Amino acid sequence: MVFRVVGTELAWHCCEVRRQWGRSELRGRGIVVGVSRTSTTVLGVVGAATAGLAWSVAEAHRYTLRRRETAVLPAGQPRLRVLHISDLHLTPRHQGRVEWVRRLAALDPDLVVVTGDFLAHREAVPTVMDALDPLLDRPGLFVLGSNDYYEPGIVRPWRYLMAPSALDKQRATLPWGDLVKGLGSAGWLDLSNVRGTIEAGGRHLDVRGVDDPHIHRDRYDEVAGAFDADADLALGVTHAPYLRILDAMADDGAGLVLAGHTHGGQLCIPGYGALVTNCDLPPAQASGLSRHARPWNGSGDPSFGGVDGRGTVLHVSAGLGTSPYAPVRFACPPEATLLTLTAID
Repeated sequence: MVFRVVGTELAWHCCEVRRQWGRSELRGRGIVVGVSRTSTTVLGVVGAATAGLAWSVAEAHRYTLRRRETAVLPAGQPRLRVLHISDLHLTPRHQGRVEWVRRLAALDPDLVVVTGDFLAHREAVPTVMDALDPLLDRPGLFVLGSNDYYEPGIVRPWRYLMAPSALDKQRATLPWGDLVKGLGSAGWLDLSNVRGTIEAGGRHLDVRGVDDPHIHRDRYDEVAGAFDADADLALGVTHAPYLRILDAMADDGAGLVLAGHTHGGQLCIPGYGALVTNCDLPPAQASGLSRHARPWNGSGDPSFGGVDGRGTVLHVSAGLGTSPYAPVRFACPPEATLLTLTAID
């Protein structure tokens, strides 16, 4: 009995202590548990971010050759193979990218088209010429992008996600004239606000292009007018695929327009795609083949334009490079595209 009493008193005393201090103990334990859970969450987020960054850096070097086919040639025409390269953003240290581009000559394309942003460094013109050297004996067309005129600037991602990037007028200029001279001396045609003709793969092409619309260097009025109806292909070329240029080219009868600039969105959501295009092109058209309907002009023609009435074919390249200040890609590997143009049915 004594033992029971003592035990009961001891138990009662312990209960009193717990009642007096229980809340503090629980609060203390709650803090420990909260800190532990918070630490785990923070470590998880940091780990995921680190893994995502590592993947994005690695993906920026996972060069990919796309093969696409589209019908834009007159009925009965044999195939025409066009190698579309864009947004090289080369510096002298990008030797891996240079070697990958050089190997594209093995594809033996009928025509090479480069849609701007060759440069990312003031000493990169020889690097660009080295990369393209094995391709320079093919017929070639090109336009320039903003990064061929100005040195790369620090990237502000939040601004990029909200609106197309603006030109910082403090950026130093690049030797774009040397680039144009080098490519021109090899026989390639600069289509920056120029129209002309070219023979490729035994076909006659009516071609035109504009200087970079992203920095308002485009002067489409200087090349405007209907494409040659007798040409085997009516081809438009631009760096940035702004709608004002696509509308104008489609209205004039372009069968195919090639563009770059968007980097395919660069940081994409798997299963969804691009969030932005850095211009007014819808994100759904950030890369690959799509159609662009000509604007209504009151002519009474109900077709959407293009060679088959379904709209001008647009191909936007996701490009091979990035700004040196943002050398990452996610769910959007760098690419060049071999376009096989076929005849309409």
